[in-house]
Amino acid sequence: MNAFDRDLGKPEGMAVLHYGDGEFAVLSPGRFVLCALTNKQIPLEALRYWSPERQEAYAGPAEALKRWQEG
Repeated sequence: MNAFDRDLGKPEGMAVLHYGDGEFAVLSPGRFVLCALTNKQIPLEALRYWSPERQEAYAGPAEALKRWQEG
């Protein structure tokens, strides 16, 4: 496999998730979700910050804190 080969075993595009307390469920498979504040793509394997109440993902702790401070 080289850089131009597609990994056909993994779905392409944006995933749809349901965010719970400490875990998330994949409703529609994909490789990434978008940060609610920055629109940055977050690979699912790197997703660490989200809000179950708002059903939003965040790129990192700074974005999560900023959203939390907004109330």
